[in-house]
Amino acid sequence: MNQKPIIAIDGPAAAGKGTLSRSIAAHLHFAHMDTGALYRAVGLIMLEHNMSAESAAHHFIANFQPENLTNPALRTDQVGQAASKISAIPEVRAALLQLQKDFANNPPAPYKGAVLDGRDIGTVIAPDATAKLFVTARIDTRAKRRTKELQSKGLNATYGAVLKDMRERDTRDTERASAPLKPAEDACVLDTSDLTEAQVFEKALNFIQSKL
Repeated sequence: MNQKPIIAIDGPAAAGKGTLSRSIAAHLHFAHMDTGALYRAVGLIMLEHNMSAESAAHHFIANFQPENLTNPALRTDQVGQAASKISAIPEVRAALLQLQKDFANNPPAPYKGAVLDGRDIGTVIAPDATAKLFVTARIDTRAKRRTKELQSKGLNATYGAVLKDMRERDTRDTERASAPLKPAEDACVLDTSDLTEAQVFEKALNFIQSKL
């Protein structure tokens, strides 16, 4: 039994899990970790230093600082693509496993619990999490959201290209041999396709509070 509550929020790209996770963490005064940022950070190191994915992962862990996960460079599409590809490498996932588990089970003071979002939180990182959500949406909706997000940053993104990349990423995430993306058996599946952020938050919070 966990001494402190753990909220696991999984789902594919642009489903809304990041926004939801940050909101839930702030509301409950829990620590938050965007585990996708770990893979993005490793991807950035790999690209900048011409390292192998495995070497980049070990370099990242040896020099880990929480502020490394807030680097704006992590949010570029190039880094996102690199992160998606290296996340399918079992050695990289194994290297980052303990870092995530430690955060989940020992959130930093003064937080009384942890919220982690990613793709294998409820199935691998915290299978005994207090509450598990799987946040999803139709792929066309997710592609439109991501296109709008990229364009708002001044990037030359087109819906067709984003949709193609998202289909490829979904395939990598769901078909990889190591920790494939899938809902935990006891997860609440939340489709955000036709919901506002406020509605998603309300539904998620109601479920989480029923488990706390």
